[in-house]
Amino acid sequence: MKYTQLGRRGPAVSTMGFGSWAIGGLHWGKTDDEVSLKALYDALDRGVTLIDTADVYGFGHSEELIALVIRKRRKENIVIASKAGSDFYNATADDDQGYGAIRPNYEKKYLVFAVEQSLKRLGVEALDILQLHSPDLAILEREEPWLALEQLKRDGKIIHPGLSIQSFKENEQAHLLDLHHDLLDVIQVRYNLLEREAEEKLFPKAMEYGTGVIVRIPLLFGLLTGKFSTATKFDKNDHRNMNLSAGKLEHYLSELEKYKPLFDRYPDQTMAQVSLRFCISHPACHTAIPGAKTTRQVQENSAASDLGPIPLEVLEQFSG
Repeated sequence: MKYTQLGRRGPAVSTMGFGSWAIGGLHWGKTDDEVSLKALYDALDRGVTLIDTADVYGFGHSEELIALVIRKRRKENIVIASKAGSDFYNATADDDQGYGAIRPNYEKKYLVFAVEQSLKRLGVEALDILQLHSPDLAILEREEPWLALEQLKRDGKIIHPGLSIQSFKENEQAHLLDLHHDLLDVIQVRYNLLEREAEEKLFPKAMEYGTGVIVRIPLLFGLLTGKFSTATKFDKNDHRNMNLSAGKLEHYLSELEKYKPLFDRYPDQTMAQVSLRFCISHPACHTAIPGAKTTRQVQENSAASDLGPIPLEVLEQFSG
């Protein structure tokens, strides 16, 4: 496993982290807590130090599983990044499989409350990284979210303030680094072989300000592992039923064809490993957080760190 500094002010982290949305037990198909825990322990055994989660993943369950692991391991070797802003606390039991019950809430009072609940679930005194959970621009133009981050840092409840950039709004939200780069140590960005909007405006600004960049959705919900086809169907409660609907899936698979020479160039590596290597190849990117539900997935993902970035002269042949 290789390590890097997460921007100028961020912590040292493994270049491959562990994305824990799937182990929360909602919106990713069937999960087994024992299998999830084994995957987490295996990730740590392989040198992973960054675990990314959010309070809304499994309505707190992802954080609870992580707590079980970090109690048995030395906390100082693990960097926990969580998120807040998706208010699930008032969701009804009938809606716990849907998104309609969750509303965005970035009021200062709520964000402080949400972080306090995450700290209790995780059993830690402070979050290493706290990211606003992909709010839209109208919310981010208000003062309250930023005042909340400032207070949480001042009170010692978070160490590094961050922002998870809203998906497909990378250009629209890039200017936020001009406004808040003194506060934001870290941003999290949707970025992968088939979704490269961040390269245009956001990454240059992150490099200018020395902002740490965490890459999310590096495998495009599993599509870049090569296991999906136009015939793939998802359960109605699986978020991929929406995010990789039939029309989208067909489009992505068509776009993926142009990268076949890239995958062929590395015959001893899996599609997932080549795709993950791409995500840490851009000079703005420090670490990627592929999700994993099994030890086999952890092993495959972690190995991509040692394989390292893909040479830029190779990637120039596949510019977006």
